[in-house]
Amino acid sequence: MLPSRRGSMMKSMGFSETVILVVLAYLLFGPKKLPEIARQVGKVLNEVRRASNEFKAQITSEISQLDVENQRQILPPSEPPKGAVAALPTTLEAASPQVSLETNQPGIEPDSEPHSVTKAPDA
Repeated sequence: MLPSRRGSMMKSMGFSETVILVVLAYLLFGPKKLPEIARQVGKVLNEVRRASNEFKAQITSEISQLDVENQRQILPPSEPPKGAVAALPTTLEAASPQVSLETNQPGIEPDSEPHSVTKAPDA
């Protein structure tokens, strides 16, 4: 049976091939070394999996950060269409410097002294 190029080798191996590999490893390394080798292989595979997951997480976070930066990018102001009414200033100070911000009435300047606040007597 030929192994598929898309799947892993273990998916294409049958039960008989697996048994032959286990017996061959048992004969080559012996019963005392085989558990130690299996532990080392397991640790290496765990480290490779952990590094792969960290790499995937880092790539995903970088991609999401780039997406956020692209969404926050400020576009230059566009020219208003012909015949459009000009926009009014957004702040009160820009519209009229004489307008008092405290009273919202033009020409009235705020008091130079702060107002005194008295506490009402307790009833």
